[in-house]
Amino acid sequence: MKVMFTKLPIITLLILSVMLIACSSQQPVPIQERSVDIEQQVRQPAEVEGAGLQVRPLQNPGVRELVSQADQAEQNNNLEQAGIFLERALRIQTRDPELLQRIAEIKLQQSSYEQALNYASRSYDVGPKVGELCSRNWRTIGVSREFLDDIAGAEEARQRSITCAAKKPEGF
Repeated sequence: MKVMFTKLPIITLLILSVMLIACSSQQPVPIQERSVDIEQQVRQPAEVEGAGLQVRPLQNPGVRELVSQADQAEQNNNLEQAGIFLERALRIQTRDPELLQRIAEIKLQQSSYEQALNYASRSYDVGPKVGELCSRNWRTIGVSREFLDDIAGAEEARQRSITCAAKKPEGF
């Protein structure tokens, strides 16, 4: 009997602990109910944070036309077609950080968070480490990580987006 009584309080405490944890934890918002407002969460804040010096590569005229078509498709909420135009442009200019970031933003809107994270990371790797594009990279990474339930990673990415603010070099 003595052995049974010593196990009973432990089992009771274990059950009570599990019940308390279950009651205190907040249920995550189902993914279907989450949405990304790319303008509010990525583009507008990045524009403010990255005001000043902007570093952008020259674009091939064919790429400019495909980007223009992608813009139009995105405005018409045809994200699939916008992605196709941007992928074609990327085949022409394979290391263009702006194209990589734009694809990341399309993937983010399509709820393809892993792909958005990968494209934004690639854009950051080959792109400028200051300015608007840098900030858009980190904001996209942050939103992607948030949707992938990496809250600490999302907060770190948001902090890094702030460090993209263009600073004047010494002597100016």
